[in-house]
This record gives sequence, structure tokens and C-alpha cells, in this order.
Amino acid sequence: MRKIVHRHLGKAVAGAGLAVAGTAVMVGITLPGTAGANESGGSDGTGAVTAQQAGQGQDAVKPGVVEQAPAEGKKGTGSDPLTDDETKRVEQLALTKQMFSAGENVEGRRGPERLSVDLAEPNANELDSSNAPRRADVTFYDYRDDTLVTRTVNLDTGKVEQTTSRKGVQPPLSHDENVEALKLLVADPLGAGLKADFKDATGTELTDPEQQLLLNSAVYRATEGAQPAALDACGEHRCVRLFPKVKNGPWIDARSLIVDLSARKVVKLGS
Repeated sequence: MRKIVHRHLGKAVAGAGLAVAGTAVMVGITLPGTAGANESGGSDGTGAVTAQQAGQGQDAVKPGVVEQAPAEGKKGTGSDPLTDDETKRVEQLALTKQMFSAGENVEGRRGPERLSVDLAEPNANELDSSNAPRRADVTFYDYRDDTLVTRTVNLDTGKVEQTTSRKGVQPPLSHDENVEALKLLVADPLGAGLKADFKDATGTELTDPEQQLLLNSAVYRATEGAQPAALDACGEHRCVRLFPKVKNGPWIDARSLIVDLSARKVVKLGS
């Protein structure tokens, strides 16, 4: 069970109850020759297979060979993942000058926050076509008005074929959003417990959170009667619950603290 620091921020969490801690999976491996170790003729008389025997025969495992990954081309084909060049290109095509000037990112600067770039599914009438054009969905979150914007770019023509704008839709947070949420938490008076827990765990001060902590997060949505009124907008606003972990150390229980990235404030949940 992983250790969780909780002296200043809250009660201990059972290891199985902390989803972000992950689940360890043990895999049994049978080495060549060991399956028949108790049979005569395959052992040294004591039931153990000798090292020489284990490495011989048709089923012997040959030494592994590390092969260099093939060079990535500038363009993919069919359902190939987007190449780095394609990703950069569609990001530029999807973000117009007007969007950049009018939008706002998680830090309050110009331009919407880019969340993801993914290969788009073919249109319904193209499912059986081997010549369907490759498209990419580029997703932004505009903090100016809390709108999720998805733009579909045709990789062959370079044209934006579709734009959708939705409110109240909260996909998983990006790395930059997690980092900004952590900065807001550490700078807020409510972050004093986090800093104290970090010092308890490491003996040093928390001076560079992005480098000293590992972050997992979850989008937080308002639940009627389950939080202060200050969090009622979560769901329309971009709100996050952080699960910080000391690098090479324990988790820190900060579940009671919610960061509203849209309002740029930290709120403590009621007991």
C-alpha cells in the first residue's frame, strides 16, 4: 500500500480507494523448460532443470534484438496516427487570427487553450472507402466564455470543414491546465497545508511545484448540496481536483481543495 501524506490536508485514504494510484498487476512467467522440471530426463535428478538444458531446444528463447524505430514520414496514410508534421500543421490551420485575438487560455493570455489533436473518424458515407481523406479534430477550450471548440481539418485540402462550439462540456485536463491549477493552489492561503505536507514528507520546502510534484487530476462538477455555493458554477466553469504526488515519494491528499480555473480561485469543500 502506498503511503499517503495527510497530516495537514485531510484523512488518510485507503490505497485501493485512490483511483489515481493505479493497480499493480502481477504477471506469471514460465521460463523455457520449467514446465517439465519434475519429469525424468529433463532434470539433474533433483527435479531441477539445468541452466544449459533451459537454454537449448527448439523452444529456447533467443536473445532479444533492439531495432531502431522506422523514420516517421511527414504524412500518414489511412488510419495511421497523426505524424508530428501533420499535428503542427493542423494546429496552425485550426487556429485563425480571429480566434487567437478573441480567445483566452488558462493563464489569461490571448488565444484559446489547445487541449488535443486527434485523427478524426471518416464520415458515414466514407466508411467503406479506402480513399477517404484524412482529417484531424483540434479541440480548444476558450476561457473567455467557457466554450469548448472543436475544428475538423481536412489534411489533404488544408481546409477547416467543420466547427462545433459547446458549453458545459468538460473533457480531461491538459498538462498546462494541471500545472496552472497547481500554481494557483500553491499561491493561495489554502495551499499552506500542501506545502506543509510536502515538507513533512521530504524535509525540504516546496519551491518548484512543477518539478517537485507529479500530477494527476479529475474534472470537478457541481453536485447540489455537496459543496459551498462558490463551486456552483463548476461544470460550466473549468474546475479541477488535483491528486499531487511527491516525486519518488508519497501521495498528498488534497481532495478537499477545488481549483476553479475559469474564476482563478481555490475553494475548500465542506465536511
